[in-house]
Amino acid sequence: MTQFDPHMVLLIFAAAVVTYLTRIGGFILITRMTRIPPRIEAALNAVPAAVLTTLVAPAFFIGGWDVKVSLLVALLVGLRFSSTPMLIAGWIVVMAWRYLAG
Repeated sequence: MTQFDPHMVLLIFAAAVVTYLTRIGGFILITRMTRIPPRIEAALNAVPAAVLTTLVAPAFFIGGWDVKVSLLVALLVGLRFSSTPMLIAGWIVVMAWRYLAG
């Protein structure tokens, strides 16, 4: 049985409050603007690519060859098709690799 640690509960609560404040703060800031400045708009447009990079890069560098090859295949398919065929192609490659290579 684990011990109850009040410091850990306080840390989790503080992290939740800070996360909430940053999210609601950004929302309030954007809704009060009459016009979004071009630099902020460019930064907001870059967010999806940044999030995707933070999800894919560690998997590519830490994962095995099955992950590396499936990500490269998904990249090539993604250059031509939408996200669903890209996801399916990457999934097929990694599953086939794992099935055939063990």
